[in-house]
Amino acid sequence: PVDAQIHFVSPGPTILMLAGLQGSGKTTTCAKLARMLKGKGKRPMLVAADLQRPAAIEQLGVLGGQIDVPVHRQDGEKDPVKVCEQAVKAARKQECDVLILDTAGRLHIDEELMDQLRQIEQRVRPHEIYLVCDSMTGQDAVNSAKEFNDRLELDGVILTKLDGDARGGAALSVKAVTGKPIKFITEGETLDRISEFRPEGMASRILGEGDILEVAQRVQGVISEKEQAEAQGKLLKGRFTLEDFMTQMSQMKKMGSMKDLMKLMPGIGSQMKHMQLDDREIDQTRAIIQSMTKSERSDPDIIDGSRRRRIAAGSGTAPPDVSGLIKSFGQVRHMMKQMQGLGPLGRMKMAKQMGSMDLFSKGGPKFKTRQRSKRKRSPRKRR
Repeated sequence: PVDAQIHFVSPGPTILMLAGLQGSGKTTTCAKLARMLKGKGKRPMLVAADLQRPAAIEQLGVLGGQIDVPVHRQDGEKDPVKVCEQAVKAARKQECDVLILDTAGRLHIDEELMDQLRQIEQRVRPHEIYLVCDSMTGQDAVNSAKEFNDRLELDGVILTKLDGDARGGAALSVKAVTGKPIKFITEGETLDRISEFRPEGMASRILGEGDILEVAQRVQGVISEKEQAEAQGKLLKGRFTLEDFMTQMSQMKKMGSMKDLMKLMPGIGSQMKHMQLDDREIDQTRAIIQSMTKSERSDPDIIDGSRRRRIAAGSGTAPPDVSGLIKSFGQVRHMMKQMQGLGPLGRMKMAKQMGSMDLFSKGGPKFKTRQRSKRKRSPRKRR
């Protein structure tokens, strides 16, 4: 079994040391790990121990401010070991129960780097040491993982940059050559994009079969159970408004790009190479809704020709785009209301019909932008 858990000590702080080559995303990963632990009720502190790169100290300070986590830094200090030792005292004083050390990186492994890491290990005694590997580098990630593990006793690996076209094949090789568990994986730049490593989920990604549990975890990370229940209730009662829809889209954006989310959906991930998704379509939809008044969002039926022109001008779109959004939203809301009186089989059939709507049209996921005139046209006579 893969152990993705951190073994916390009591009394704290539990000291986690992150090592890795320069450019692997180590500093950002420190902040992501801190944010995740804070969400689980821990009180983390970040330590700016990468004195080789002054920008890393500033970067960690900015990231710590974004997630409201204290950052221990000692400007002017040249010895990273002393910085880490003082950080342990500061953590105890501020009652922080997890200490995350952001150590120095290099473009390649050398004796000076390894000697510095070994000194920190011997003097500070971190409880766990994680190697941060850039999965986009492929075989280079495997080689650096092996060399780090040979010189430093690792407790686990964190694979970064698993978005884009990197499916995680490096995960198998890194595990094989080090014998150490892969603890976490990260995707994207936002600080919420870190999750515990699950081998079955990674296997599905490599095969292009998606990872539905990862989608569920992302949903839980941005939408509370109460918010999910409220949205579902409004949908089934036909009270779901464009205001609610815009909120849902904003929450969805926090989960990642539409392309990345679709890759995680079973049955869709393998077809992604045939799809062209553009997140700008979502931004356009949000712009249209934001250009509406509160009453228009609550009751789109009041939107007439002059209102459509005003909304289109305010959102940088065309009146047919506004009409298409209103029409598609009305169809979805009507179908959801119909589902209220159906049994499980009926709901599944209705959901299938909704799924067959033109979601992946050319140019990206978007609503139909053309609305036919209500006046019936007579068929054109052939001559």
